[in-house]
Amino acid sequence: MILQFFVLSQRGDNIVYRDYRGEAQKGSAETFFRKVKFWKEDVEGDAPPVFVDGVNYFHVKVAGLLFVATTRVNVSPSLVLELLQRIARVIKDYLGVLNEDSFRKNFVLVYELLDEVIDFGYVQTTSTEVLKSYVFNEPIVIDAARMPPLGPASIFMQGTKRMPGTAITKSVVANEPGGRKRDEIFVDVIEKISVTFNSSGFILTSEIDGTIQMKSYLSGNPEIRLALNEDLSIGTSDYRGSGAVILDDCNFHESVHLDSFEIDRTLSLVPPDGEFPVMNYRMTQPFKPPFRITALIEETGSLKAEVTIKVRAEFNSNINASTVLVQMPLPSLTARVNFELEPGAVGHTTDFKETNKRLEWGLKKVVGGSEHTLRAKLTFTQELHGNIMKEAGPVSMTFTIPMYNASRLQVKYLQIAKKSKANNPYRWVRYVTEANSYVARL
Repeated sequence: MILQFFVLSQRGDNIVYRDYRGEAQKGSAETFFRKVKFWKEDVEGDAPPVFVDGVNYFHVKVAGLLFVATTRVNVSPSLVLELLQRIARVIKDYLGVLNEDSFRKNFVLVYELLDEVIDFGYVQTTSTEVLKSYVFNEPIVIDAARMPPLGPASIFMQGTKRMPGTAITKSVVANEPGGRKRDEIFVDVIEKISVTFNSSGFILTSEIDGTIQMKSYLSGNPEIRLALNEDLSIGTSDYRGSGAVILDDCNFHESVHLDSFEIDRTLSLVPPDGEFPVMNYRMTQPFKPPFRITALIEETGSLKAEVTIKVRAEFNSNINASTVLVQMPLPSLTARVNFELEPGAVGHTTDFKETNKRLEWGLKKVVGGSEHTLRAKLTFTQELHGNIMKEAGPVSMTFTIPMYNASRLQVKYLQIAKKSKANNPYRWVRYVTEANSYVARL
C-alpha cells in the first residue's frame, strides 16, 4: 500500500506529488531530499534505495529524476522498486522523453496516469496498452531539436541504415505531424558486464547481465518473430562449437511464446505498446572483455608514490567506446597529484577529487585496439606507516560501447509473422555494452 508518490528534480524541486491516503507526515518530500543529499551513513556512497525516517522511503533514479514512494506498512522492497521503474516506463511511453521539461508541460497527463496506476494507495495496472482505454489527454511533444545530443550510443542501425536515437523519443499515443503514424519497432540488446582483474591484467571473475529491450510503435497488434543464435544454449555447458553462446539462465516477458524456441531459437510475440524487456539473461561463462586494465603503485620516496594505469581496448578498430571514466581511490594522506599523459593524448581529462581522495581519468573516445597509459605522482602529507596497497585502489571503470556485445548474442532477424501492406514497419536493432562493475586490483 503506497501512501505517497512524488518525483523530484536534481535540485530537489517537487515536480509531481500525489498523496493517496493523507496519512503521511507533511514535508516528506523535503525530508527525503535532505536525507539523500546529505547521506552520512557511507561517506563515499549514495543513499540506499530503501531507508526509514518516520516512514519507509523507496526511490530509484531515472534520467536524472528521483522517483519516490512512501509507505508505513511492511511491503516487499523489490515490489515497490519495480513499481517505480514501471511507472517511469509508462510515463516515458506516453511523453516520449523523460525529463523535467516534459513533466512540467504534461503535468495534467502525468496526474491522470498516476490516478489510473494507483488508486487509494493500491496498484491497479502498469500496462501502457491497458491505460490507453482510460487515459485520454494528448501529450505535448517536446521538440527533439531542443534536446541535448545523445551521443554515439544512441545510434540505431540495421545494415547500412542509421537512425538517431531521438527517433524513439516519441509518444506511443501521439501521431506525427500530418496525423500520420509511422510503424516502427526498436530492439536493444543491452549488456552490463562485471569483470575483476588482478594487477597483471588477468581475469579473476566475469559476468554478463543482459536484456533484449523492445519498443513498439506498430499498429494492428501484429505477431512478430525474433530469431536468436541457433547455437544458443541455456543452463548447460554442452559443447556446440567454438562460437556457441551459453547462458546460465534467462526469463521472458509474459507476451512471449516459446513454442519453437527449443527447436530454432525463435521467439514469437504480439508486442504491447511501449517499452518492455523481451528477455533477461545472465552469463558467467568465460568471455573476452572489451578492456584490459593493469594498475601498479609503488613508493618512490618517504612522502611520494607513483601510480601507473594502462587501459587496452580489446575490440575491433571499427568500434569506438565513449564516456570512458577510470577511477581509483588514493591513500587518505594524499595531498597532491601530478598527472602525466602519453604524448599526443587527445580528449583526456584528469582530476584529483580531494574531498574523497579519488583519482579520475576521463577518455572521451577510445578506438578499438588502442592502448592508453596514465601516470600519477602522489605526494603525501606525512609518511605512510604500513602497506600503501591497503589504502589505494582498486581501479574501477565505466564506459559505453555502441554496436558491441561481449556475449555474442545476436538478433538474427525480426519479421512480421503475416506480412501485409498494412504491416511493413521500419525495424531498428542496436547493441550496447556498459560497465556494471569493471575493477582491477592492485
